[in-house]
Formats: sequence, C-alpha cells, structure tokens
Amino acid sequence: MTGSDRQGPTEMLMYGNPHLFGDWGGIQPWLTKRGIYLTVGINEEFMGNVTGGKQRAYSDAGQVAAELDIDWDKLAGINEFWTHMLVVNGHGNNLGRLIGENIAQPQQIYGARGNVVAHLVALYGEKGLFRNRLNIAAGWIPTGTFFNYDYLACSFVNVTTCGNPAPGKYVPGGRDWPSGNLGAVVRVWPTRQVYLMAGLFAVNSSSSYNGGISGWAWAQPGLGKFSSQFEVGWLPSFGKNDLIGHYKLGYFYDNARYPHLYEDINGNSYQATGLPRRYRAGMNVAWFLADQMLVRYGKGLTNGLIAFGGAEYANGATVAMRDHAWISLLSGGSPWHRPLDQVGIMYHHFDMSHSVALQQESSQALGLPYVSNQWGEPYGVQGHENVWEAFYSVHVLTGTSVQPDFQYINHVNATTKFRDAAVLGVQINTIL
Repeated sequence: MTGSDRQGPTEMLMYGNPHLFGDWGGIQPWLTKRGIYLTVGINEEFMGNVTGGKQRAYSDAGQVAAELDIDWDKLAGINEFWTHMLVVNGHGNNLGRLIGENIAQPQQIYGARGNVVAHLVALYGEKGLFRNRLNIAAGWIPTGTFFNYDYLACSFVNVTTCGNPAPGKYVPGGRDWPSGNLGAVVRVWPTRQVYLMAGLFAVNSSSSYNGGISGWAWAQPGLGKFSSQFEVGWLPSFGKNDLIGHYKLGYFYDNARYPHLYEDINGNSYQATGLPRRYRAGMNVAWFLADQMLVRYGKGLTNGLIAFGGAEYANGATVAMRDHAWISLLSGGSPWHRPLDQVGIMYHHFDMSHSVALQQESSQALGLPYVSNQWGEPYGVQGHENVWEAFYSVHVLTGTSVQPDFQYINHVNATTKFRDAAVLGVQINTIL
C-alpha cells in the first residue's frame, strides 16, 4: 500500500513511474486506456569495500523486472478489481557474501531469485468493495507488499529495510520480495486515515525458498502451517502544506514448530549432550514503523524533508536476530533546484539473540563448526552490529537515476572477527 492512493489498489514497485523511452511509440497510452499497465525496470549495483571485512572485494549485482498491473474495470467492466504480476531475472554476485557480511547486506540484489529466466515474485488478484473501504487480495503475495512495508526504505541501497525490515522477512512466516507466499489479505478503512489489516499465509518451514528457486512451484512439499499477520495503520496529514505521515503497528504469529537455537529437550546445549533439540511451537515477530514529512518542498509524496524509522522484534529462542532498530532522514532536491534528486542518511542497530550466542559459544568450546542460521554462516560469536549509510541520487534522464552510496559497517556480521568495513558503490535504476 502506498500513501499516494490510500484507498485504491495496492500499487507494486514500478507502477506509475515515468519511462525512459516515453510512451513506447504510442503503445503505453493504448494499453493504459484499456487498464493495462506494463513496466520494465533495470537495477544495477556496483559495490566494493575499501577496507575491512573478510577480504577486499567488489561485485556487480543486478536484475531486470517486469510488472503487469491490470485494472479490470477498464478492461472488462469488473468494478474495483485488479490483478498484479511481477517477475524478475537476477544476475551477478553479492558483495555481502564476499566480505563476510550476512546481517546487513550492502546491496538490495541479495539472492533468492534462482538461476531462472523469470523468477515469479507476485501473482494475485485484488477486489475492492464499498468504494474500496474493504479490500480483499488473494494469490501468490510477498508479505511485505501489504504488511511491515515502508515505501521510503528502498531509496537506500542496503537491503535490511528495503521491501520490509529484518528480522521478519528472513523467517518462513514473513518471507518477502523476491519470495512470494500463498495467502489472502483483508484490509478495511474505518476512516480515510485509519486502516485495519489481517492476512493468512501458507508457511513452508522446511525449505529455504517458497515456490522453489523459480517461484512457480506453489504446491511444493512442506506446506501445512500458517502465518497470521495483523497491522493497524494511521496515515495523517498535518497543516496547510499536507505534511503526510505513516504510522504502523503490526504482529505476526507463525504456528509451525521450530528447533530452539541452543537447547536440547532438557534445556542444555544440544551440541554438548547429543540429545534431541527442543522444539518451540510458534514464532513471533512484532514491528513499529513511522515516517513523517517535516517540511514540504513540492506536491509529490516525497517532495520534502522526511524523518522515518522503526523497530522490529523477533523471538530470540528460534530467530537468530532478536531486534533491529533504524532511523533516517530523506530529502527531495527542490531546495537546490533538483526536484527529482534525493539525499538520505540512515543508521541501523542490530542485536542478535542470546540463544544463538550460547549456541556459538558451545560450538567454540567443543571445537565444532559454527551452525548456520537464518543469516547464513557465522564467523564467531554474534552480538550486535551497527550500520551507517549515506547516498545522493541524481536524476540523469527520464525514469533514470544514478546513486552514489557509502556504507560503514561496525562489527561485520555481528562479530569482532573482521575489521569494520567501509563500502563504496553506485546504484543505477532505469524504468524503460
């Protein structure tokens, strides 16, 4: 859900953006008149660490994404009904893996797309009722399209908050873009500024990917449990300058059973005793997101100085990251006569769970390899991590931006194994 259309259809990532190639020789207006919105976007990210990390390295990671949104009212007279489809093709290597950083991956293009021509991210229908006061969506849905979503976060390159924040998007019940989930969402607007939303998603706790590596294998083995998600949102507007805000509080409960990160059936180290691991029924994640425009420079949704941030918590007995908090300032370029440029700074703080630290201390004492968790391979006993990011996005052509980016990573991979890393890079985005 975007703030630009508070009671309309859920817009996806690229819908409504200007195109590098204009109206495609008249094709775009012809399609739009019939309610067909087709967009193709390219994202390339070149990054390298100038110091710190596991090793000095650089990488290029990118993707081509195609999005098709159809307004069936215009196309076939079906009132308040939309369908959305998004497929991507990813390529390249991710810098985080090369430098030993899995907690706060410096690039948005981080994996999970599979070695396929067209990885399915989303395919779902959305029906509005009572002038869109009630909205029902069902199909193959990334949970972050609806829940725990901040439309400003992907202005930054670091993937930790892009789409929706960690830790929720890295556990089976909250898997997000580019992973979809079979599910349904109901959203109701009691007033124009307040919504209530609930969703139910199928959970596959035995696989690293929903839908397989291609995203098309909806009936893969392991389904049978559910993630129930809830969110309440307030979207106020203050003063004569329409200072828009978004405030969201949410929670999800995944009713699958998951192994305790440290304990055996008696509450001791399962690595030391060799006894079966203790299993916990249910996984919990809660979040609070907020953004508020402080000063308006123009009419657009982001034409101003905006403060945003949030906090997210997960049950540390079964999730390796206990909590994540972040704060940011983002500004459009109107004050310096570059209205389509953006500049931003962001700070993240991550705390890993006490249970995963006990497990890693046990591995260390027993001379065993560290056990992988939801954030991949650890390189030591994980504690906390801090990340700072700053960028300037330059609008160079219609639908095209070039974004130099700097990130400083303190306690790489939440350990003291490696020196702090300084990462430089550039992101290029184009809507064709």
